[in-house]
Amino acid sequence: MSSGFVNPITIKNAIDNIVDRSYLLPAIQRKFVWSSDQIEVLFDSIMRGYPINSFMLWEVKENKVKNEFKFYQFLTEYRQFFKEDNPDIDTKGYKDFKAVIDGQQRLTSLYIGLKGSYAYKMPRKWWYDNEESLPTRQLYLNISKPLPDENERQMQFDFQFLTKEDIAKKSSTTNWFKVNDILKFENTNSLDNFIEENGWLSQTFTKETIRQLRKVIFDERLINYYLETTQEIDIVLDIFIRTNSGGEPLSFSDLLMSITTAHWKSDARKEIPDVVNKVFAIGNPGFLINKDFVLKTCLVLLNDNIKFQVKNFDQSNVIVFEQNWDRIKKSIIETFKLLSNLGFNNHSLRAKNAAIPIIYYIYHRGIEDDINSPVKYKEDKLLIRKWLCLSLLKGVFGSQSDNVLTGIRKAIRAELADTSVSHSFPLSRIKDEFKLNPSKNLSFEEDFIEGLLTTRKDASECFPILSLIYSHLNFGNQDYHKDHLHPASYFYNSKKIDYKTEDDFKFYTDPLNWDSILNLQLLNGALNQSKLDTPLFDWVTKNKIDTVNQLIPNVSLNIIDFKTFLEERKKLLVSQLKKMVL
Repeated sequence: MSSGFVNPITIKNAIDNIVDRSYLLPAIQRKFVWSSDQIEVLFDSIMRGYPINSFMLWEVKENKVKNEFKFYQFLTEYRQFFKEDNPDIDTKGYKDFKAVIDGQQRLTSLYIGLKGSYAYKMPRKWWYDNEESLPTRQLYLNISKPLPDENERQMQFDFQFLTKEDIAKKSSTTNWFKVNDILKFENTNSLDNFIEENGWLSQTFTKETIRQLRKVIFDERLINYYLETTQEIDIVLDIFIRTNSGGEPLSFSDLLMSITTAHWKSDARKEIPDVVNKVFAIGNPGFLINKDFVLKTCLVLLNDNIKFQVKNFDQSNVIVFEQNWDRIKKSIIETFKLLSNLGFNNHSLRAKNAAIPIIYYIYHRGIEDDINSPVKYKEDKLLIRKWLCLSLLKGVFGSQSDNVLTGIRKAIRAELADTSVSHSFPLSRIKDEFKLNPSKNLSFEEDFIEGLLTTRKDASECFPILSLIYSHLNFGNQDYHKDHLHPASYFYNSKKIDYKTEDDFKFYTDPLNWDSILNLQLLNGALNQSKLDTPLFDWVTKNKIDTVNQLIPNVSLNIIDFKTFLEERKKLLVSQLKKMVL
C-alpha cells in the first residue's frame, strides 16, 4: 500500500486503537503539553462541527524499526509535574502498528477526555503528589443548558474537568454527564432508552446534546489522516519536522534532541539542560550555550562524522555518548571555567564553537580534573588563549564550522598520537592545517592588523585583541578589565570652546581615537581601581606603573599631546601584534 490519505475513521475507532496499543507515539514526539482548558475547547469544537484538522500516522511494519527505535504508549492519567511522561513499550517482536507523526496533542486530549483523567495543582497548595494538592479530574459535560452567548472562551457546550467533590456540589442545580459514559451507548436505541429512563425526553437541550455527543464519537468519521508507509526512518523524520502539530515548528536540533533522549537510558532531558545551566553560571555575563552545542560536542569528541544528521544519533552512538557522559560533562564545564579564568565571557566569546576544540583537547588529553589548577598546564593555557584569540579575530568559525572543527580535531589527534614530543595544545599544527585556506588561515596581513586597532571598547572583538596584545600578562585566575589610558570622561566632557581649531575638537572627540584599541589597555582588578578617571600622566607617576609592561609609549602623557601619543602607540601595538601572530 502506498502512502496517502485513507478512509477516515471515527473518534471511537481511534480510541479503540489507542486502547489496544495499535496506535503508539514515536520517541521523537515531545511531551503532552495541552492544558485542561484546551481539551475542553477541543470537545466543544467537535460538538459544534468545527474541523479539527487532519492527522498523520506512520505504518510501522519492519522489525528493524521496531527493534531499533523507541516508542511510547499514550498518556491516560495526566498529573501535572508528577505524571507527564508517556509509558514505555517494548516493540521488539511486537505486532504491526501505527505511530502518530502529527496529531499527538489532539489524540491524547481525546483519549484523556474519554478514557482518562487530568490532575493539575490547586492554587496555594504545595507540590505534593496527593489528592489535596492535585485532585483527579474527569471530563464532564453540562447537559442542563448551553453556555451564555457571551463567555470568555467563546464556547457553546460547557465541558469541564471536575472532581467527584465538584460534581456533588453542582448536581443540585445542574446535570453533569461524565463524557466517558457515552462509550456505553454503541447504538442509538440504548441511548434513547437511557434518556427515557432519566426523564429527559421533554428536555430538548439535554436530549439533543447527549445525542450529539454520541454521534460525534460513534458515527461521524472525523479522524481524517494521511498514512505514511515508508520504513525509511530519515524520510519519516523529515516529514515529522515539517508537519509537527501545535503550530510551533520543531527545529532539526529539537528532533535530534528527541532522538537522543529516546536512546539515552537515563534522563537526557535533565542531563543536557543541567550542563547548559552550569555553564551559564560561569563568567560575568555567564556563557550561553544550548543543547545544539552539547550535541555537537558529543559528535566531535566521539564520532568520526560530526554533521547534524539523524544517522549520527542512532542508538549505538547515543549509547557511547551516555557511557562517557560524566567525562564529557566535566570537560565542557571545566573548559568554560578555563575560558573565564583567561578573561573571556559570553560577550567576548562570540563564536561558541571555538570552545569545542578546547573541550576536545582537554577530554582526550585526560586533564579535565586539573586543567584549572593555577600551577599546572601553563604552556597549554598560553597556547589555547593565543589560538582562541587568533581564531575569533579571523572569524574562522563564521562559516563551514564542521570543516573547521574536523581540521582542528585532525591536528589535535596528530599531536596526541606523537609519542616523540611532550604534548601541548597544537597551535603550530593547527596553523599548518589551514595555512593554504585563504579564509580560515591564522595569518594576519598588516592592513588587517591596523584595522583591528580601530576596534572600540564595547565590541566583542575588543577583549581578544587586547588579550593578544597583553599576552605577557598572567591571566590565570585574575580578573582583567578593559580600561581607557586617557580617561573617557575627558573626551565625554569636551567642548568645542576648549580647542584652538575645529579639527582638534573633531580629533579629540572621535571615538575611533579615544575609544579604540589605541587608547585601551588591560588591567587587573586592583590596578583598575587605582586608575578610574585619573589622568594618564598622574596615574603612571603616582603608581610607578611599568610603562613597558603596559605598552605605554615613551612620549608625553599629557592630554595636550594626545595626537602624538596615538601615533606612537599605534607603532608599538602593530609591532606587538605582528610578534603575536607569527
